Amino acid sequence: MEISQKRIEDMDVLALTGRLEAASAKKLKGCVDALVKEKRVKLIVDMAGVDFIDSSGLGTLVSSLRAVNEEKGDVKVVALQKQVRSIFELTRLHRIFGIFDNVEAATKSF
Repeated sequence: MEISQKRIEDMDVLALTGRLEAASAKKLKGCVDALVKEKRVKLIVDMAGVDFIDSSGLGTLVSSLRAVNEEKGDVKVVALQKQVRSIFELTRLHRIFGIFDNVEAATKSF
């Protein structure tokens, strides 16, 4: 999985490409942990390029949300592909995360 990062005002956008699974979840966790240490806790995770997510990937997103919430921040998820969205709905994570169609909509929600 590849992670590209950009900053929009006081928000960080993490664009993921590939499969978010056990092997790649650690990379995302490390990236989020580094941002939290810098008190950069308004995160947007762009998942347009993610075509598969497993329980490790979901767990990493949840632990990232928890870490960011502790610092009074939030994680917004954008551009879920159909298969990934169905997993979010099946696990009820769509009720925990703010899910948006695009980055612009997510930035406005902050």
